[in-house]
Amino acid sequence: MANPNAAPVLFDRALLRARRNRALRGKPATFLLDRVAEDAAERLQAVLRQFKSAADIGTAGNQLRTRLLDRVDQLAAVDLPDIEAEPIALQPETLDLAVSALAFQFVNDLPGALAQIRRALRPDGLLLAAMIGGDTLTELRQSFAAAEAEYEGGVSPRVSPFADLRDIGALLQRAGFALPVTDVDRIVARYDSPFALMGDLRGMGATNVLVERRRTPTRRTTMLRMTEIYAERFADADGRIRATFDVIWLSGWAPHQSQQQPLQPGSAKTSLAEAVRRVKR
Repeated sequence: MANPNAAPVLFDRALLRARRNRALRGKPATFLLDRVAEDAAERLQAVLRQFKSAADIGTAGNQLRTRLLDRVDQLAAVDLPDIEAEPIALQPETLDLAVSALAFQFVNDLPGALAQIRRALRPDGLLLAAMIGGDTLTELRQSFAAAEAEYEGGVSPRVSPFADLRDIGALLQRAGFALPVTDVDRIVARYDSPFALMGDLRGMGATNVLVERRRTPTRRTTMLRMTEIYAERFADADGRIRATFDVIWLSGWAPHQSQQQPLQPGSAKTSLAEAVRRVKR
């Protein structure tokens, strides 16, 4: 009997793994992952400690691990399971640092995954991760939707649904992380055509892996109309098209008594009204 509380299965993770492996065997497109790996290393520079035990969770490729080798004594690669009911291979309170790059957007049960990572961190351990979200590929989504509405009488799911910044911050709190922080890095790439963009998506292993994806080939007329709409709406003066990628950064700490704590309700020495009066003087 199905568990009514189970997370909905949106992504075919076995297909995702197969497509990522195929991309690695061909011509992988790594510009997003390269940038995220570099940014992760810079962000960790602000943390003045050497991490003894770390895990890179779900990242495709070794770019992130390569950039962090000088910050950790031990750095393991840990896969996200294809079957969501299976736990992540992490033992409780064994990590000082957990990192992940461009993997969490394909997790069906992200709250559950974050809770498992939180349990795997020692007190005052850090999670630093980047995932695709927000308005990523909004141009492609709008162009396909308009073309399918014209030629096929309806819209099929082609691009994964993406979480927004507020959702991720709430999930970190729900998973028990202290001092959660989220922000967005918007990257706008330019291409000669939508076909070049889709070639890069294949090179990332990031083409449609939705369980509810259309299983029949796209009509040629629909595809051609999509490219026309894309060029009409999202091309620059030189004819090249834009593609938006929103990278959501998330970080949080396993609670520890040394961390800054919020004041207890009623513990303030001065009322809000008194503070306002002082400002006005």
